[in-house]
Amino acid sequence: MADTLAPAPSSIPVAPVKLPVRAILPWAAFFGLLMLVLLYFVGAEQGVFSVFSGEGIHEWVHDGRHLLGFPCH
Repeated sequence: MADTLAPAPSSIPVAPVKLPVRAILPWAAFFGLLMLVLLYFVGAEQGVFSVFSGEGIHEWVHDGRHLLGFPCH
């Protein structure tokens, strides 16, 4: 019964997938921009460069500010 549980050896060689840079570049730019916006909200929002009024965004990202080393109070 132990013989039926063992996986069958694969005889098909698996070649690595090659992705062209042109396929990755738009996604890398998108995620890079997304990370910059997130860094802005965590690091600078409700400070000198405040875009939104109030304390809502500051309270949402308060612990993240401390984790990344940004002073906020």
